[in-house]
Amino acid sequence: MDFISSTLFDYVVAHSQEEPDLLKELTRETHLKVLLPRMLSGPLQGRFLSLLSKLTQPKHVLEIGTYTGYATLCLAEGLAENGCIDTIDKNEELFDFQRSFFDRSAHGSQIHQHIGDAVEVIPSLEKSYDLIFLDADKRNYLVYLDLLLPKLNKGGLLISDNVLWSGKVLEATQPKDEDTQVLKKFNGRLANHPALETVLLPLRDGLTLSRKI
Repeated sequence: MDFISSTLFDYVVAHSQEEPDLLKELTRETHLKVLLPRMLSGPLQGRFLSLLSKLTQPKHVLEIGTYTGYATLCLAEGLAENGCIDTIDKNEELFDFQRSFFDRSAHGSQIHQHIGDAVEVIPSLEKSYDLIFLDADKRNYLVYLDLLLPKLNKGGLLISDNVLWSGKVLEATQPKDEDTQVLKKFNGRLANHPALETVLLPLRDGLTLSRKI
């Protein structure tokens, strides 16, 4: 589902900060070499993530779901001096692809890749985080929430992607559609969580900002 017309979307992109050349190249290479390129954050969401990171200047960032590293590089743009990003993905075949772009950025040494099941990797991370970006398998979003909130610093941001799920959250859920069922519960949990201030934005496929109180 497109939440705004393609013409209006193009206008919005044209009147937002232009994405860096490295990210344009990453987008081209993803479309040429990797399955499901629509999973890329893209220029509008990417610039939004970059601006949020620059505003908060996080020292420690955690990303659940690296894919080809587009959002990772956007979030890295606002890192505090000596800050770092831990990014987790279960697809080891993308590791070298990600690394090739990370190392060409100004933040390559600050980006630490973790390969494996995020449910297992998250508890092994000993840091607490100022910003967490959740963009992984939707059926585990509630599990991730329980794992991530204790690791999010007070005043920190949790950013959750794909929360509108192409508009499926508005429809009657099919019994076998576990992803949509979980996302509906996840959205309700965020909106009513006593430890969070939350706003859901119709940006791309839905992006929720939650601040830990």
